[in-house]
Amino acid sequence: MNTSKTAENKPHGFKDKVKEEFVKALQLTIYFGAWFCAIAFLAATSLDERPIPLSIFGFALLKAAVCAKFMLLAQAAFPIKVNKQHGIVSSLILESLVYLLVVLGLNYLEAGVHGLIHGKEFIPSMAEFGRANPLRVIAMSIVYWLIVWPYLLLMGMSLMLGNNATVEILFGKNSEPEK
Repeated sequence: MNTSKTAENKPHGFKDKVKEEFVKALQLTIYFGAWFCAIAFLAATSLDERPIPLSIFGFALLKAAVCAKFMLLAQAAFPIKVNKQHGIVSSLILESLVYLLVVLGLNYLEAGVHGLIHGKEFIPSMAEFGRANPLRVIAMSIVYWLIVWPYLLLMGMSLMLGNNATVEILFGKNSEPEK
C-alpha cells in the first residue's frame, strides 16, 4: 500500500486518512470546546452559582466532541465547495444552514437515543431536546451557527488559497534560521 502523499498533500493510505480525520476531529473538538466552556462559564456566572462546578466544563467538552463528530459527518455528506466567482461568503452561506440543520437533526436523534438508554420512549425523548422549548432551540441554533460560521470561512479560505497559504496568512511565515 502506498502511503506517500501527492504534490497536493493529500493522504493516500488508510493510516494517513485515519490520522487526518483524527486531527480534524481533535481540532474541531478543541474549537467547539473553547466556545462551549466559555458559554458554560457565562451561564454559571449569570446564575451566580458558587462554587462553579467543574463538571459543567467536562460536559461542555463532551458536547464539543459530539458536535465535532456531527460536523464532520455533515462535511462528509455535504463537502464544502467554494465557487471562486461568488466568493467564500456567498458560496458557504447556504452550506452553513445545511450543516446547522444536519447537526440539529443529529442532536434530536441523540436526545432520542439518550432517552432509550434511560428507559424512555424514543419520540418523546427527541421532543424533549432543548427542554421542548422552540425558542430555546432557535436560540441554540443561532449560537451554534455563530460558532460554526467562522470555522466554515476558515475552511473556505483554506480551500481557495491552500492550507500552507492560510496558515501563513494567519500565523506568519516560518522564519528559517540563518546560517
